[in-house]
Amino acid sequence: MKLAIFDLDNTLLAGDSDHAWGEFLCDRGHVDPVEYRARNDQFYADYVAGQLDVLAYQNFCQEILGRTDMATLQEWHTDFMQNYVEPMILPRGEALIAQHRKAGDYIMMITATNSFITGPIARRLGMDHLIATECGMKDGRYTGQLTGVPSFQAGKITRLNSWLSDNQANLLDSHFYSDSHNDLPLLEKVTRAVAVDPDDRLQAIAQERGWEVISLRD
Repeated sequence: MKLAIFDLDNTLLAGDSDHAWGEFLCDRGHVDPVEYRARNDQFYADYVAGQLDVLAYQNFCQEILGRTDMATLQEWHTDFMQNYVEPMILPRGEALIAQHRKAGDYIMMITATNSFITGPIARRLGMDHLIATECGMKDGRYTGQLTGVPSFQAGKITRLNSWLSDNQANLLDSHFYSDSHNDLPLLEKVTRAVAVDPDDRLQAIAQERGWEVISLRD
């Protein structure tokens, strides 16, 4: 089994689904738009700078899941997918996925964004498997707090290694596509690291190490 692993935000999407979910909540009036947007923007700036407190962020963005019933959340996500996610999906990203599928590769998404947000996106993009930060559940509802190891930075390796062990798989001849220096730990583990429309730090490292650099933007 050859793995083709994809980051999601700013890799297969022309934007960040996690941050966009916060914008959606503000735009639709589901949260206080001034306070929530300010915190959401600050967390995103911390992420870009490589300084994100992932536990604090996940508990911030998952809090609303814990106080909203599942039917309402599904309605919200349907709206979010149609009006926020679909416009961000990159056709060249879909073509790259199709190329790996034609080659017989096993296609995986691994993202720090939580599974509530990314589950439908992974299905929309035809992923064979999704590793995302998990949302706590109790009695058929979200708890509003994360559970397990967040799939962020080195946590992506922890979560992936667990999956590899469970599935008797390995990273031989694997690809990993990402835009972010936050993904350096996993980029360094795979056979073929590919920087996709990379941030400045990843661009410099990719050039230094001879990694492939591509663009999926028009």
